[in-house]
Amino acid sequence: MGFGIDMVKAREIHKNNIRTARTPKLAELDIEFQKAIETDDSSKKSEVAAKKQALRDAPADPSIAAASDAAALKAQWKTDILGNSPYS
Repeated sequence: MGFGIDMVKAREIHKNNIRTARTPKLAELDIEFQKAIETDDSSKKSEVAAKKQALRDAPADPSIAAASDAAALKAQWKTDILGNSPYS
């Protein structure tokens, strides 16, 4: 009998990878938000706020819990908001 992957641990590692990837992105968005405040650009503020919320929500994505194996978990990485996958 072979050894499998501990999916509970794999999910936690994946969530930590997401948190690590989002930290600098949130900092960049904080700057964009401040600029939008300075110029009183409501649409930009809303846009940045939505991006920040997507980053905050990323570790709680239901597809993480639904991933049945490591490949499915890796495929869940959202490059559109998190950038390049740490798994490639």
